[in-house]
Amino acid sequence: MLMSAEGRIGVDESGKGDYFGPLVIAACYVAPWHYAELEGVIDSKKLTDKKALALAGVIANTCPCSVIAVGPNRYNEMHAKMRNLNRMLEWGHAKAIENVLALEGVECDLVISDQFANPAGLQRVINTKGLKIKLESRVRAESDLAVAAASVLARAEFLRRLERLGSEVGMELPKGAGPGVDSTAKRLVEAKGKEILREVAKTHFRTTEKVLGHALV
Repeated sequence: MLMSAEGRIGVDESGKGDYFGPLVIAACYVAPWHYAELEGVIDSKKLTDKKALALAGVIANTCPCSVIAVGPNRYNEMHAKMRNLNRMLEWGHAKAIENVLALEGVECDLVISDQFANPAGLQRVINTKGLKIKLESRVRAESDLAVAAASVLARAEFLRRLERLGSEVGMELPKGAGPGVDSTAKRLVEAKGKEILREVAKTHFRTTEKVLGHALV
């Protein structure tokens, strides 16, 4: 785990590859005086769900942070307009960064993000917002403590909201994509009709066509 001698903001997301549930983007400011409290924080993909949820509480109580959750209904509306997941990520990352920079005690000029398709696009959005901050987009950025902390915050919020959606529709909603997700979606449509997918799922995924035989328009 890399630890910088200076404070910086890490950003990461959760849910972009999951058919059910929201897209969640988190930004977290980490400085050397936070390190002791963040012991055990690593990339959320290496943590159990239970551990990620527990660590998220520690991180939120220790570090200035912002978590933006885009629920399925809003996600589907945005994707229909933008037609591009990377543009949605650029918007969400920039908004989360902006929120953290506005918090008391945050002074830094560096943001670290994982390297998704077009880092230059995120930098342009950051510049458009007038944020005076440098973006470093790295492969395996979660090796940096600030990005790892953001990844844990994002995953924990995704897990909480996915569970809540499942409770609302009376059916456990699995993570990810694949045969188990397909079968759950089919059962859900049989029970509640195809429009329920707009409320719980990212409908542009191929899963929708597998389940319905056509796109949901």
